[in-house]
Amino acid sequence: MKARTRILSRIGWLLALLAVLTPTREAFAQENNRVPAAFMGGFLLIFCIFFLVMYVYHALALQTIATKTNTENPWFAWIPILNIILMLNIAKKPIWWIILFLIPLVNVVIYVILWMGAAEARGKPNWWGILTIVPVANLIVPGYLAWSD
Repeated sequence: MKARTRILSRIGWLLALLAVLTPTREAFAQENNRVPAAFMGGFLLIFCIFFLVMYVYHALALQTIATKTNTENPWFAWIPILNIILMLNIAKKPIWWIILFLIPLVNVVIYVILWMGAAEARGKPNWWGILTIVPVANLIVPGYLAWSD
């Protein structure tokens, strides 16, 4: 029985060693395989295009909301930090709230409050701002607030 346990223990150690060393085989491979790098480059390109489209959509929606609420400087929607200031102006909140965006988890709450204020400024129910927490709805809310009557 003792010899059987020793054999099973050695087989277990060999399997564990094989599981650890198998991924290193590709690290020491002599092939120059560029396919994974091409896939990652293509993925990065698609991600950047998606990010750019979403940024333009969000900026256009925010600029339209600012124009319809007669807020000064609607072009702030296109500049990353100034778009937060524009949101504060649309929601009629104090400028010092921009500091609250630097605090983790508090920034999510402040973001929702700002979208609630933007919804009220557009004459919509403020629960539209709460929908910015929902993953797909947060893509719809800016467009609805900007281009609905």
